[in-house]
Amino acid sequence: MHGPQPRSYDYAFPRKKLLGALRAALASKLADGKLTVVESLELADAKTNAYRAALDKLDAKRTTLLVESGQEPSRALLLGSRNLQQVELMLSKEVHPYDLLRYERAIFSRAAIEQLQESLKKTVGRRKLAAGSEVA
Repeated sequence: MHGPQPRSYDYAFPRKKLLGALRAALASKLADGKLTVVESLELADAKTNAYRAALDKLDAKRTTLLVESGQEPSRALLLGSRNLQQVELMLSKEVHPYDLLRYERAIFSRAAIEQLQESLKKTVGRRKLAAGSEVA
């Protein structure tokens, strides 16, 4: 009756603050030159060596975050990138500010960055929109 009661200490972080942090993390990567946008992350063959060579051309030597759009990554992309050391593949709807800050480079497909921009535009407050239109 008076013993320990299990309880959850989970905290739901406010969505607007989370998206603001995501905006700031993207801006930081862009300012540092560590954000790359490519037309597509798909390669002709689903070989790990081909993905390693492509990442080396993009100067992604250390930790790299690959971001693709859609409901799930294609089979070729998943097979080609899963064995790469210090490379993580995720969808644009799963991107978290912590992930952007944890990895040295972020490589987005064009569709993924456009999808992320649309979702970030929807959450900009009315005051910021009004202030932006007055300045422009």
